Amino acid sequence: MTDNIAAGSPPASDIPPPADGYVGDPALQAEWDNRYTSRQQLWSGRPNGALVAEVAGLTPGRALDVGCGEGADAVWLARRGWDVTALEVSGVALERAAGHARDTGVAVHWVHAALTDAVLPPASFDLVSAQYPALLRTPDAAAERALLAAVAPGGVLLLVHHAGMDVQHANDSGFDPADYVWPSMIADLLNDDWETEVDEQRPRVAPGGGAGAHHADDLVLRVRRLR
Repeated sequence: MTDNIAAGSPPASDIPPPADGYVGDPALQAEWDNRYTSRQQLWSGRPNGALVAEVAGLTPGRALDVGCGEGADAVWLARRGWDVTALEVSGVALERAAGHARDTGVAVHWVHAALTDAVLPPASFDLVSAQYPALLRTPDAAAERALLAAVAPGGVLLLVHHAGMDVQHANDSGFDPADYVWPSMIADLLNDDWETEVDEQRPRVAPGGGAGAHHADDLVLRVRRLR
């Protein structure tokens, strides 16, 4: 999770996320709501370092923030001129994110849904950002394909994850890396319609504080859709 549709009036950040409009697995929503309610603030409140570094040279357009959490990345993008749609399974997180956007004075379009259940315009986003997402694997690679399908021709998919976690063994807490989507799985699906611009492990530029701050290195995958 990150430290973290069409524009309307009033600004979307002034509209509270739907309390009962969630689209997805209720058990998944409950799991993440419980995580957020366990702490007054789960993440640092600052944008993820890899996002800041990789987006710096891009021309603002339409952005999709997958797993927006408490909204730090979405708000950062909106402040820099991006038209941001932010997707999140936790209603608790979305309420915090909407408050953050409102306090900052930016508009963000909130979608309360799981990625694979969300109704998103296909091939419409100039940037799809997934920062440390907890995306579950399925036999049909639904999450991976949903990420790729959202990117407009000429647009970029940026997927960042914690290095080393993908090769860990299942532990007593119930975490099994084999259950989740990692950058290499996206890379395996790419064809001639895509160009890989970055695929590397690098030291993490951490915003400081918040869950996940102990991870030292990132896996960064940035790919561009050619057509």
